[in-house]
Amino acid sequence: MSSPRFALRALTACLLPALLAACNGNDTPVATVQPTATDTMSQAAAVHPSVKYPDHHEFEAELMVPFTSDLPSGARRFGVVLSYLGAPEGEQFAYRLELVAPDGRVVQRYAGVELYKGEPVRLNFDWAGRDAGALADGLYEARLTATAADADPKASGSAEARADALLAAGGDHAPHEVSFKFALGKPPAAKMPAYRAMALGQQLTQGEAPRAKAMAASAIASWPYTVYFGSLHGQTNDSDGGGDIASCSSSQAAQTGKYGPDAAFPYAKARGLDFFANTDHNHYFDGSSGLGTIPAATAKSRFLAGVATANTYTANNPGFLATYGMEWGVISGGGHLNIFVSNELYSWEYDPNNDLYGHRFIAKNDYASLYSVMRAQGQVGQFNHPDTTGQFIINGVDFGYTADGDEVMVLAEISNTSAFSNVENESQQPGSGYESAFRKILERGFHVAPATNQDNHCANWGASYTNRTAVLIPNGTPLTQASFIDALKARRVFATHDKNSQLVFSANGAIMGSRINNSGALNLNVGFANTAGRTVSVVEIWEGVPGRNGTMTLLTNNATHSFTPADGAHVYYAKLTQDDGKVLWSAPIWVTQGSVAPGDTTPPTVSGSVTGTSGTITLFAQATDNVGVTKVEFWVDGTLKGTDTTAPYSLALDSKLLSNGAHSLVAKAFDAAGNSTSSTAVNFNVSNAGAGMAETESNGTIATANAIGTATTVTGFISSATDKDYFKVNLAAGQRIRVDMTGPSGVDYDLYLVTSTGAGLASSEGTTASESLTYTNGTTARTVYIKVQSYSGSSTTSGYTLTISYP
Repeated sequence: MSSPRFALRALTACLLPALLAACNGNDTPVATVQPTATDTMSQAAAVHPSVKYPDHHEFEAELMVPFTSDLPSGARRFGVVLSYLGAPEGEQFAYRLELVAPDGRVVQRYAGVELYKGEPVRLNFDWAGRDAGALADGLYEARLTATAADADPKASGSAEARADALLAAGGDHAPHEVSFKFALGKPPAAKMPAYRAMALGQQLTQGEAPRAKAMAASAIASWPYTVYFGSLHGQTNDSDGGGDIASCSSSQAAQTGKYGPDAAFPYAKARGLDFFANTDHNHYFDGSSGLGTIPAATAKSRFLAGVATANTYTANNPGFLATYGMEWGVISGGGHLNIFVSNELYSWEYDPNNDLYGHRFIAKNDYASLYSVMRAQGQVGQFNHPDTTGQFIINGVDFGYTADGDEVMVLAEISNTSAFSNVENESQQPGSGYESAFRKILERGFHVAPATNQDNHCANWGASYTNRTAVLIPNGTPLTQASFIDALKARRVFATHDKNSQLVFSANGAIMGSRINNSGALNLNVGFANTAGRTVSVVEIWEGVPGRNGTMTLLTNNATHSFTPADGAHVYYAKLTQDDGKVLWSAPIWVTQGSVAPGDTTPPTVSGSVTGTSGTITLFAQATDNVGVTKVEFWVDGTLKGTDTTAPYSLALDSKLLSNGAHSLVAKAFDAAGNSTSSTAVNFNVSNAGAGMAETESNGTIATANAIGTATTVTGFISSATDKDYFKVNLAAGQRIRVDMTGPSGVDYDLYLVTSTGAGLASSEGTTASESLTYTNGTTARTVYIKVQSYSGSSTTSGYTLTISYP
């Protein structure tokens, strides 16, 4: 799905006569604003901002960087597109683009502020290259920083000063930052070790494919894997995709697209893909981007029909894998992720008869519970077009880490093409839009490999560009769903903009995706092959520390590197830039450097139990180890509730912290060597006594908010379009709150959770009066406020109902 996107494009320069004039006679940087853009992103966003976009409402920035230039001066045009679909007109877009020389000097700077007018702002920056100064040949870097901020009619000062101020303040979100290298003069040639290309899946069914004729120079023996190329992200008319190429330039209204999964799989296969994942939005199966009116049984049947279509097509087409999953969540206040290998539709919405629009309920934005369910069901997932802040929040932390999440989330998109591209000749340029988020996910402690997909909403599945996600399956093992998922779980993956290239990253002979213990020297090696004569210009090996929550750094620009890391945990991945600007990324390798506790590889044994249903509930664990148990963690519904370090292991829990109904306990025991074991889940029930209350006017401000106390239901009225209702709730440290709202038909109410200053903590902004949000408090008790307000419509006779629980 479309998302916050830095489509950082590597282009072959094709400069217009206007650029020649600008390069030869203008020393002052000029930004040319084109308010009417013809690119697909512009077409998709050129709609009235009052329309809501639960799956598209994010600030977007796109940077076009020509890697080379055909002009002797090296002059070229850099392009920036800024948009915020659904934002009010007048929203400020601040940007700063810096061109940096190999020695670190900023040789050109462009900065300013543009106002959003309902469609993207397109900026062109004509750079004179060597004519702008005495510049040496080499690899330069384009660095873009951009953000969005509320309109400010009193803004004054120069555009550059205003941009710097807005970027320093952060605007509506943390500024987007991205950098990309480009060559002045002839692109350099990186020194690469000998490498023999691996076999390709296409060879098994179509003979000797042209791209299989990899370099035949004397080299080390090939790795014993076959490479399969494909895309793991695309929509059909099961949600908002499948648009006819002739007219498609944006997402389709729910389930109105021309083509479904039965068309997507053969199309992708005909385009040379070895696998394709159809991943329609989980909350569109009700026939609406908001809340549908069709029977829940119809939605569930449609999802299962998609699963059956994929299975049948795979069975009838050996050598091609059709897989059907779902893209779960919403962009605004949440984050999209793909779920693979599910025979159930997950939902948080109900039909008019109060039947769930899915086989299993998972609250919107409740990622901790989702990860736990996925793990229990044997599923794997992919972070889709991740932003660097504000998404996948658990316990108040974006990309919040849980053991279940680490187990199931095997991929993170690092670069996509435009979701609304309608080209079929592979000419849609992609971008390195999510690498900063990818690094942040690794620093959080997740074990993810990179993916580059096409997020197709038009009926051009796999045809918009040459980018592919590549998966390595052992030689002699056929491509099946089982072997494919095994490879994803092993993180034997690389992402490439060039379908004719392959990359292998290794450490001391262990292939990418591996987790190794090491003492002494660590020998890193990057192998590359391309069948069309492309070479490598830039090698980058990046280093980080899992769980540090810090910043990854560049380790080396050499394809072979031997060194001794500091003791502790490390993560490394390789990135290659070809001589045409196309980029490849390897799966990481995780290294634990230093001595490992000798002799103890036996994990503890542990089981759990629960007593009580209300008041104080006690969680128990029985844990033993051959050496000794160091601690036991108590996880309820996928969320860590507490830890005990001494036997007997137990934890007292206030039942009010949990909603009424069924819950699950998992106890996890650790020993001194780092071995751990999780218990079998123990199911238990909670029965809290609750009460209802009605709002008392006036409660239209935080200062006059109604106190909820122990009430679990609240009724109220939005009596005018400007009416707001506030309700005060006290949360303990670590306490989670869930609020579900139902309301009258024909209106659109929105639901928020805010601080005492009005700062947002969670939100639900659908297109009806049925909303749901979940929030987990941090480490300090605090008072929060539920806010209900109208987006459109009101009623003095039909009220809304809030259901409050503490799951």
